[in-house]
Amino acid sequence: MTFWTAHLAREREPVLLREGFSWGALLFGPFWLLLHRAWIPAALTFAAFVLIGALVRDPFQAIVYLGLMVLLGLTGNDLRAWSLERRGFLLAHVLTARTEADALGRLLTARPDLAARMAPP
Repeated sequence: MTFWTAHLAREREPVLLREGFSWGALLFGPFWLLLHRAWIPAALTFAAFVLIGALVRDPFQAIVYLGLMVLLGLTGNDLRAWSLERRGFLLAHVLTARTEADALGRLLTARPDLAARMAPP
């Protein structure tokens, strides 16, 4: 089973985040953060990549880059949650489910009032 966190804001659809390691954040770094509208973490990550390129010499540069990428993989979803919080979303539920669709189903079962937000106009 996978853990999911449900983040809710007024008049917006809920956002579900999978807890754990993020392969997208590991492989694509700041671009993955930009895709998920985590602007501040993306800018800071990009700045870190530039600083590493400028300050760390060649034999160790690849190791430091790899370390930063692994750190992004470990914390990518937490950075997304932080960005959601800054946009007014609150952590409302922690769910267990195999897929995101199952987690959404469990959320809507626990909170039927959210189904009205999800319905098409």
